[in-house]
Amino acid sequence: MENITRWTGLMIIVSGLMAACGNDKPAGPATPPPVSVSVYTVAPGDATYFDSYPATVAALNQVDIKPQVSGNITHIFFQDGQHVRKGAPLYEIDQQQYKASYDAAIANLNVSKANLARAQQDADRYTELSQKDAIARQTLDHALADLEANKRQVEAAQANVASVQTNLKYSMIYAPFDGTIGISQVKLGTAVYPQTLLNTVSSDNPLAVDVALDEKQIARFSALLQQKPLANDSTFTFVQPDGTVYPYPGHILLLDRAVDPTTGTIKARLIFPNPKNTIRPGVTGNVRIQNKGAIGSLLIPLKSVVEQMGENFVYVLGDSSKVAQKKVVLGAHVGDKVVAREGLQEGDKVVTDGVQKVRDGIKVNVGAPGAKPQAGAQQQGK
Repeated sequence: MENITRWTGLMIIVSGLMAACGNDKPAGPATPPPVSVSVYTVAPGDATYFDSYPATVAALNQVDIKPQVSGNITHIFFQDGQHVRKGAPLYEIDQQQYKASYDAAIANLNVSKANLARAQQDADRYTELSQKDAIARQTLDHALADLEANKRQVEAAQANVASVQTNLKYSMIYAPFDGTIGISQVKLGTAVYPQTLLNTVSSDNPLAVDVALDEKQIARFSALLQQKPLANDSTFTFVQPDGTVYPYPGHILLLDRAVDPTTGTIKARLIFPNPKNTIRPGVTGNVRIQNKGAIGSLLIPLKSVVEQMGENFVYVLGDSSKVAQKKVVLGAHVGDKVVAREGLQEGDKVVTDGVQKVRDGIKVNVGAPGAKPQAGAQQQGK
């Protein structure tokens, strides 16, 4: 009986303990503290930056040098790669046969002129005798016909002289304009024929730089075309293949006559001075075109932008210290900032420092941004 009493009391105590434990609810995870961030207040600013376009250097004038007569090269008057002046002799083709033909044509012309003089004398004499009825009319007619035939022979001889003289002239080949001549494709003694490529001459100062523009840019570049170029105007600069900026600024010369329907682009031709011949036709690089039209653009720090799946986002501080993720469309870089073309408004506060720790909808603790700017300011992009 005593044992039963003990077991009963023990069971009551255990049941009471279990009931007490069953009434206690387990504690949940603690709420994390707000993330400390710095913010940037979006405000309009004046952005000056450069648009960049792939470009190719081209000569304003370029001519393939080809002979118009046949023969052997007897003289070469230049060094490969030399700068030549307009009218300077370049090649001489063997002139002996052309000089001989010219001399023969001159002799034939002189004979024809002598025959014409004799025929003229006969015609004059027979005309006088005919007026006195001293000769038959038929004799005068023959004399006048011989005179006309000799006149035609003189004309033919003169045409032949002009032809052989042209061939003689073409046996000397001259530079068509000031420029740089390339490496000769023929040597002394080489037999050449019409359309044989001898060399190429291209103008070297100034040089053209061609860029392909989207058709949407036609209005902008048409306006630039109407502006009178100023000395040392840095609107157009050329970045060379090694990344250095060409020291001489250029200006726009023309827009092509039509848009290429397959690419939707139009060619713009710029001109750059080349006094030291430091750039050559065929060089590729980039043309930087200064864009001064972004007055009042919204600028945000580059470090505030998060890229996800090819799209750009920022975190904007809202009510109750919560941040919301917003998609933005970006424009040109301006120093350490970027133009926000779409997605933000003046006065929005975007997270800068601590952006890696925040998520859409979480609370943040805005700290002092220190020396970091709180609004957009005018900057110059390079």
